[in-house]
Amino acid sequence: MIQIENISKSYEHQVALSDISFSLQKGEIVALLGVNGAGKSTLMKILSGIILPDMGSITFFGQDFHTNSLSMKKQIGYLSEDNPLYEDMYVKEYLEYVRGIYNADKMRVGEVIEQTGLQKEYKKKIRDLSKGNRQRVGIAQALVYDPLFLILDEATSGLDPNQRENLNKLLIELSIGKIILFSTHVLQDVREICSRFVLLDKGNLIADKKVNEIDSIEEIFHTLTNENNS
Repeated sequence: MIQIENISKSYEHQVALSDISFSLQKGEIVALLGVNGAGKSTLMKILSGIILPDMGSITFFGQDFHTNSLSMKKQIGYLSEDNPLYEDMYVKEYLEYVRGIYNADKMRVGEVIEQTGLQKEYKKKIRDLSKGNRQRVGIAQALVYDPLFLILDEATSGLDPNQRENLNKLLIELSIGKIILFSTHVLQDVREICSRFVLLDKGNLIADKKVNEIDSIEEIFHTLTNENNS
């Protein structure tokens, strides 16, 4: 279990997160929802160890995250929304590079190429890929060292309907042995693959519910969108 307790973060005078607390359990996919500026990216960067919170704590299966940050990071796979990749590298070359950083099993590269549907793309340079296939490379690099905790920021962005369906099936399969935090604006994906959703607004946690407990995620989300645009 990952326990997030009273996390707060500000940038100068701008509050990004305010006293956020919730937990994540192995075997579930939790959607992280909120309009732009709600604090989602800041929270994901804190949970991935990229930045530190101003206040609060994170425990990763009983261990303090920031005291043991190096060993914890080896168990985290992170796909950021901008999906930075080394464009001059070939797909397989890049995945081998990431695998080597984490000293993962050599078999993993072939496994994630198959899992993410890159069998026809792995000999190409990343710069020559379509947006959807670049996204799949980003997902593959997050999986290549078989992390326990997956943080996926807009993972289905740029994917066609068939690719999105295949990715959702993969995430459901992976969730059996992992913790997955899935940030998205595609509420259909939330309905199809997530068991819970955590909703942020202006840095505050305003809902932490099971998907089947609520009639309309869409209504809540669109209400927030209208409020923030008014």
